Amino acid sequence: MTKHTTIIAEVGVNHNGNLDLAKQLVDAAANAGADLVKFQTFKASHVVTQNSPKAEYQKKNTPKEQSQFEMLKGLELTIEMHEALIAHCKKKKISFFSTGFDIQSLDYLHSLGFNCFKIPSGEITNLPYLRHVGTFGKSLILSTGMATLCEIEDALNVLEAVGMLRKNIIVLHCNTAYPTPMADVNLKAMCTIRDTFGVDVGYSDHTLGIEVAIAAVTLGAAVIEKHFTLDRNLPGPDHKASLLPNEFAEMVRSIRNIEQALGTGIKQPSPSELKNKPIARKSLVAIKPIRAGDVFAKENIGVKRPGTGISPMLWDKVMGQVANRDFATDELISL
Repeated sequence: MTKHTTIIAEVGVNHNGNLDLAKQLVDAAANAGADLVKFQTFKASHVVTQNSPKAEYQKKNTPKEQSQFEMLKGLELTIEMHEALIAHCKKKKISFFSTGFDIQSLDYLHSLGFNCFKIPSGEITNLPYLRHVGTFGKSLILSTGMATLCEIEDALNVLEAVGMLRKNIIVLHCNTAYPTPMADVNLKAMCTIRDTFGVDVGYSDHTLGIEVAIAAVTLGAAVIEKHFTLDRNLPGPDHKASLLPNEFAEMVRSIRNIEQALGTGIKQPSPSELKNKPIARKSLVAIKPIRAGDVFAKENIGVKRPGTGISPMLWDKVMGQVANRDFATDELISL
């Protein structure tokens, strides 16, 4: 059975606070074949202090004089916008998803009846947050950007202490640099997380391009999350490190092909190659005329195509036996 990787089209805040742009991004995600389109739910006043500094990549892509609070304030989604986007996603047959960045936002998303919650990398050390989202008893996706194995273990222990089952938690390997340098991806860490904690894993990708996300699927990622935008030149913190719709669609196509190519792991002839088996393999044949009563030996037996006769693996068994009839040159040997 072909594995199905859950592909999340991460709008994040690339809607720039504009509902029409957000809807266009939903359309693009649906057209690209994503399973989920993800936004971010937060109140700036609950997430950052008034004078909280911005990350370097945020400084590069937003007005320098603007604080992180001011930047986030302009990127909030109102309740009305949430409702409109959920309805639009339903119309476009793609699942709406959102990350809650504070407890009040978690409660709002919970009130909407969602059965899965995403814990962003920045909250992996937020004990009250972890305890709160764990009490929902819903499936969780935990991002681990900036985290050590010990911090991941601590977070998992907190979630389990309030009733979460580890089998219902998917842990995403992640690097929070936008964009992530290839040398910093450390994709093998995803496998380390899986093997250390016995959890399903995935990858939240902030690199430029699609190859790392595809590679993550070959290593067993159950979830791939990737930012996308309609225009990398739009103002805002994340556009520069996001895929365009056609690039996102190519990533989805590639992942779906890889899923098929990975197969079952059972080594056996595939249906498409079975017809080549008798053509490419060889059989024992007479390399000169053989008379009935002659003894089969290396002087009169050889190995040639097609592979419809006695397998050359039976060479030792055939050698020394007596021909029961005449064989012409190149005729398949039979016993």
